[in-house]
Amino acid sequence: MTDRTESIESMEQLALVWRAMVLDRDPDADVRDLPGIAVRWADCRFAFWNCVTLTEVDADTALVGERLRQAADIMRAKQHPGFLWLFEDLLDAEARARVRAEAEKAGLEYAFPGTGMAGDFLPIPEPAHPELTFARVTTDDHLRAYADLNSRAYGFPLEDGRDGLLGSTLWKKQAHAYLGLRDGVPVTCAATVEADGRLFVVLVATAPEWERRGYGEAVTRKALYEGARATGLTRATLHATAAGAPVYPRIGFRPNSPIGFYSLAQ
Repeated sequence: MTDRTESIESMEQLALVWRAMVLDRDPDADVRDLPGIAVRWADCRFAFWNCVTLTEVDADTALVGERLRQAADIMRAKQHPGFLWLFEDLLDAEARARVRAEAEKAGLEYAFPGTGMAGDFLPIPEPAHPELTFARVTTDDHLRAYADLNSRAYGFPLEDGRDGLLGSTLWKKQAHAYLGLRDGVPVTCAATVEADGRLFVVLVATAPEWERRGYGEAVTRKALYEGARATGLTRATLHATAAGAPVYPRIGFRPNSPIGFYSLAQ
């Protein structure tokens, strides 16, 4: 695939997976495909399930500015905050250079960076870590632990993560979601879900006090290993935060599009 093709794939994977995640959270959620904008908004306390993204390729500055204003209007109409995910390589060169200024005009502010990644490297060997055991998420207690790890890792109140995940059937039945346990205590987590012939890695998190021990890489490998074993898929995709970005190339992922996360300006 070309770099641009992988960037398009990255955006489309977000739209596909987030459709499933948001509708799992709320069957009446705002899931729409508008001209140039995909809305995936559960309007819950878990901000990652409240998402809009721009979908046009080679949009120029004027069109990007218009879409950003439309996206900001959608976000303002919601009860709970969320993020605009902007895949920067989908914009034309001038729009990429001006996108933050256009976002500010629309009433959006840059929140944090991310990176789309993909690779054809599955299957992988069964992973192991000398300090961890792995448990698949199959119970409400498992899912609460998974939610709490994400809340702690991303700086959300515990109730926010729980509002996004508790009660989910998808996470207990369809996702290959795993906890990494140290002495029986959940310290890290990762999941994969099948998405249009790929395994998509989602919501990787490690408790802040247990970072930099290889736990996140180990549990991500476990989710990939089990997902590939169950589905036979060979390609995987993900969206990495700055903290996770150095880890994934060691597994076999290659970066494609930079992603800018934007929230409504305060």
